[in-house]
Amino acid sequence: MAWAAAAALPDNPFARRGRSESALSSQTLPEAFRLRAGNFNLLVLRLLDPRPEAVLPALGDQFRRAPGFLRFAPIVIGLDDLEVAPEAMDFRGLVQGLRALEIVPIGTTGGTQAMKQAAQHAGLPPLRPVGGKEAETDLPVPAPAAEAPPPAPQPVAAAPVAPEFQGSGRAAMLVTEPVRSGQRIYAQGADLIVTATVNPGAEVIADGNVHVYGALRGRAVAGAADDATARIFALNFDPELVAIAGFYAVREGLGDAPIGRAVQVRLEGEEMRFAPLG
Repeated sequence: MAWAAAAALPDNPFARRGRSESALSSQTLPEAFRLRAGNFNLLVLRLLDPRPEAVLPALGDQFRRAPGFLRFAPIVIGLDDLEVAPEAMDFRGLVQGLRALEIVPIGTTGGTQAMKQAAQHAGLPPLRPVGGKEAETDLPVPAPAAEAPPPAPQPVAAAPVAPEFQGSGRAAMLVTEPVRSGQRIYAQGADLIVTATVNPGAEVIADGNVHVYGALRGRAVAGAADDATARIFALNFDPELVAIAGFYAVREGLGDAPIGRAVQVRLEGEEMRFAPLG
């Protein structure tokens, strides 16, 4: 009752505060944010050498041949191929060096628990692939696991194909306008069909095959969901970069590829093959 009497006094600061808080609580505040799960296409930098002084110069040299390919791109550090003690890894030096190359490391995949802990101290949290399982340890860190299997292909009408290539049965995204420099088009869970030119500085990406019924002068990435059977087709093949399931070749590394002609690109093991069409 003492509190009720005090609250009735007009000059009591507690009374004013109580009325203000009551008024705020009775109002419905606008929604400020929502948290939702997402599925993103990310490149993995598989480390074969733990030394930043060995990795960074080679990486810078490779990507200078394809300007803009990884500029400000998020990238995951793959640790599965390393067999070194965690204290032998200079994660901070690696992070600083990648950022100096305008590459943005966002986390790690694979490696031992001790190595993942060392990476976390450098600001690289462990990432779990879609469909992966939780780690079987007490450490509150998700363990890497195999990616979820792709959905079963839907029946499609039969089409004439080469004997060694039976088609994917995936849906397809159709792009009828030229893809301009700086544009990036991603066909998630589908093939990508472009009936115009892919200009220099542009990038076309598909979880399945990439078809360019025009000039391919930019970058083409097929099998982005790690599908090594995906292919790239172009009527006029003159790309800055082509990649399939994480394996890539830049313009200077195309070897005997028939530049300027109709070409299909496929993987054979870990080797990229270029064959003329028609």
